[in-house]
Amino acid sequence: MSDTAVNHYVSELHRLQKEMGCDNLARLREAAIGRFQSQGFPSTRQENWKYTDVRPLTRMPFSLPETGMVADHEAWLNEARLPGLDCHELVFVNGRFSAELSRTDGLPEYVVLKNLAVALEEDRTLIESLIGEDNADSNPFNTLNTAFILDGVLLSVPTDCIIDIPVHLIYLSGFSDEGFAAHPRNIIALEANASVTVIENYVGADNSRYFTNTVTDAFLQENSSLTHYKLQQEGRGSYHIGNFNILQAASSRVYSHSISLGGSLVRNDIHAELKAEGAEIALQGLYMGTGKQHIDNHTRIDHLSPSTQSRENYRGVLNDQARGVFNGKVVVHKDAQKTDAAQSNANLLLSDFAEVDTKPELEIYADDVKCSHGTTVGQLDQDMLFYLRSRAIDEETARSILTYAFAEEIITQIDLQPVREYLEYRVIGRLPDADLIKEFTV
Repeated sequence: MSDTAVNHYVSELHRLQKEMGCDNLARLREAAIGRFQSQGFPSTRQENWKYTDVRPLTRMPFSLPETGMVADHEAWLNEARLPGLDCHELVFVNGRFSAELSRTDGLPEYVVLKNLAVALEEDRTLIESLIGEDNADSNPFNTLNTAFILDGVLLSVPTDCIIDIPVHLIYLSGFSDEGFAAHPRNIIALEANASVTVIENYVGADNSRYFTNTVTDAFLQENSSLTHYKLQQEGRGSYHIGNFNILQAASSRVYSHSISLGGSLVRNDIHAELKAEGAEIALQGLYMGTGKQHIDNHTRIDHLSPSTQSRENYRGVLNDQARGVFNGKVVVHKDAQKTDAAQSNANLLLSDFAEVDTKPELEIYADDVKCSHGTTVGQLDQDMLFYLRSRAIDEETARSILTYAFAEEIITQIDLQPVREYLEYRVIGRLPDADLIKEFTV
């Protein structure tokens, strides 16, 4: 079955190459599809995919969407926009850039912010130098994305430039009668002392099946800073695979917030390499599953140099027959003395049928380090439920209040107020008696 699915994507790539002719990235695409053929789709026999079966994804022959597709997407766009957020905004519909829906006026001089289809023509040398060749052992979905690189975003921020307002990337999907695959590629390159906030927002319709295979590559030079939000709100019938690859130079800082609320089968991979002294990264994550959703978060942080720091805090809320997976791996290499790394994963199960597999990992090859990790899996505190019931709060509302309080620890770490308030609204909206809960919590 996997071979059939692999062959389908090989055929799709060859069809694409014929349509586009010998464009600038033809060689890169062909090399990537060759590596993908060798890799194939991952199976549960592989350790990194032990708890996530992607066979449902391989059973449907997802094809590239037709270009120039017109869809009734205004309501969804209004849902995706964050009230009160002043931002530069790029909008994509079914994986393709929509200039008429986007706005990027007022950017500082020399900042490059454009959709990748245009950048592939105008900035080919820069893009090729940043993407390069995928490693032989890289995630196969990362390789598949490289094979189908067509659109997405290029953001390049020059030395000493601080972008004061966020860059909001909105991906609207599902407005098609045919099952399709979109492979957005986002490239963020920050030169020395540059700073930016980027929001990736994936929103989709519930009444169609589609596959989003997205990759974001972030390159941070010395003393640069990236605050990154990923809001995943795909449709109930969708498949979402996301890779976030980070390379950090000396004294650079990354603050990542990953929120997964939608999708049928979801996998988020973050791989960060702290390559020089003083680099810091903080990963925050919240995943909430209902029905039969499957949400998998895999993170890997490589401390490659001395005096680097990482912080990681993920929380999961799972109801009905939903399944969550968390695998966080921190590798302290032999030259990375004075590493300071802490990792935490907490999970709340609201149903006897909900399930979570959590696996925090440490690999330490240096002797002067401070590292810790921990994980918890539990249910609502019965004493707290009793306390709220004794205050004349019905049981369902009391359970919702405690559930929100558990998730709120992640939400309150978000400094950008429009994003924080948007998530409060979204999370509370998934709970019973939402209007009543707002009186107690917001």
